[in-house]
Amino acid sequence: MKPIYSIVAPVYNEEGILREFYNRVSQVMTDMGEDWELIMVNDGSRDSSIAIMEDLAASDSHVKYVNFARNFGHQTAVTAGIDYATGDAVILIDTDLQDPPEVIPKLAEQWKDGYEVVYAVRAKRSGESWFKLATARLFYRVLYRITEVSIPVDTGDFRLMDAKVADVLRNMREHNRFIRGMTSWVGFKQTGVEYERAAREWGETKYPLRKMISFALDGVTGFSFFPLQIMGTASAFLGVLAIIVAIVISVLRVSLGANFFGGQATTIVLLLLLTSFQLFFLFIMGLYVARIYDETRGRPLYVVASTSGFDKQAIRDADVPPHDYIVASTGGFGEAVNDE
Repeated sequence: MKPIYSIVAPVYNEEGILREFYNRVSQVMTDMGEDWELIMVNDGSRDSSIAIMEDLAASDSHVKYVNFARNFGHQTAVTAGIDYATGDAVILIDTDLQDPPEVIPKLAEQWKDGYEVVYAVRAKRSGESWFKLATARLFYRVLYRITEVSIPVDTGDFRLMDAKVADVLRNMREHNRFIRGMTSWVGFKQTGVEYERAAREWGETKYPLRKMISFALDGVTGFSFFPLQIMGTASAFLGVLAIIVAIVISVLRVSLGANFFGGQATTIVLLLLLTSFQLFFLFIMGLYVARIYDETRGRPLYVVASTSGFDKQAIRDADVPPHDYIVASTGGFGEAVNDE
């Protein structure tokens, strides 16, 4: 029977909290009293997460999993979960329990009131450093101002979307993915629900500074041409500045002597300054060119090593572009994929 809710949960080295996550989700969904499925996507975990997922799937028919052949990244794991979801509503949530499953009924309530995307807004974030809070606050507000679509501030991927929204996302197959931006881009009727984000109970963050910077660049370059526009503005500014400096130097040399700006120090400083600007602009252009190259290679978004719990007919009916992912081996619906 087709579930009402499909809960998509990416998993990467979460062996210490995975069972607790399942218990809390199961309790919440049981209390709601409606059909549901929990789709866990193992994103190349190096611990015993996949063994725990296999055990949970064997003991509860609500639990299904997709096992990647390697680590493809959080956003791609979320994408795979959406691809395999069959519910009338799809809920995205991380397994680290920083986003409490107890908020799901509030998201569902807004959905039943007619909203097609219900995103969770972080009214408070516990257990995070001042640096993480400050940079996150800055990122969301800068992104809101420079992107072409209105991406709500202080939101993550924790959200509920109607099946029609999930269908649109399934056909958006860019490789450098920014799910929260993509769900804003599609439109539909959207609203937010505030909640308090909990501190991480186990393990370490999967988004250290390096990954956060890369993630931020994906968000900016995927939804804004602002960096390219800065290049034009900066070039015009430097051109005007060069003209002014040339006039000033000419006047000072005439009035104060030819050696007023003698030596190579000034020339070296100006060359270094201009070179740094040029390299920065090349870096910005390279980001956009790299995105184009990534899309034109035509590689699948992800490779699935194994699955469990999925209905063959459900995947036949799924609106997923063919050949966009590869299934190496399956459990439950592999022949259906091969027959497409």
